[in-house]
Amino acid sequence: MKKFVVSGESSLKNFTDSVCAQASFCFRALLKNKEIRVNGKKVGADMPVHAGDEVQYFLTPAQEAKRAFEIVYEDENVLVADKESGVNSEAVFAELAEKGECFFIHRLDRNTAGLMIFAKTPAAEEELLSAFRERRAEKIYHALVLGHMPERRALLAAYLTKDEKKSLVRVSAQPQGEKILTEYEVLREMGKTSLLKITLHTGKTHQIRAHLAFVGHPVAGDTKYGNGVFNRAHSLTRQRLVAKELSLQTEGVLSYLSGKRFISRREAKI
Repeated sequence: MKKFVVSGESSLKNFTDSVCAQASFCFRALLKNKEIRVNGKKVGADMPVHAGDEVQYFLTPAQEAKRAFEIVYEDENVLVADKESGVNSEAVFAELAEKGECFFIHRLDRNTAGLMIFAKTPAAEEELLSAFRERRAEKIYHALVLGHMPERRALLAAYLTKDEKKSLVRVSAQPQGEKILTEYEVLREMGKTSLLKITLHTGKTHQIRAHLAFVGHPVAGDTKYGNGVFNRAHSLTRQRLVAKELSLQTEGVLSYLSGKRFISRREAKI
């Protein structure tokens, strides 16, 4: 059993996504079997929760054992986690913070797998935030996309605008919104799909997914920008997108990590 206390207004689902990755994986099953209790009462549907409410999750051994992430590197200053698809970044942070001081540096979309780095000291936090802001931290993604790209390698340019109400972005060739640059390299072609190596030269919300969809090659499994017919035919409900590599050019307290490259074990595949 896992127990948490709510700190502010939320829904049970959003709260679960933010604090308990194992329960987030199987939220619907837990509700169906009434294995969640709010203030001691069993619940069978999503509901509002409030500051001070106590939430308990009664997980099976198999549900308890499902890992939300693995630690691929850790020292006295930083920790690098390899996140599973379907897990909120906030839930990874919450679990790490239970074990000691931890600072949130960057996030991945819930259904994007791969590498995240966290700071363990204020000095490390300051340097990592500076490295990301100054683009001294490079992230390489792998994406499985529909179709075959027109070139083996190219730098795509377009413009992106956000629709905050609908929680999505729109990409256009017209100069409106923010300019985005997405570089790809074809690693291999497999039937009607291609595996791409993606380098972001700008880092905007949903950039990879929206930009690839705009050029006619959506990420497999993407339910927001992707091809619904393909996704249903292959029973895909999460995008095949992985933050595969993370390399750092760090200074000061983290200078010993400069040139270090971390690689995710996750794969972008069906």
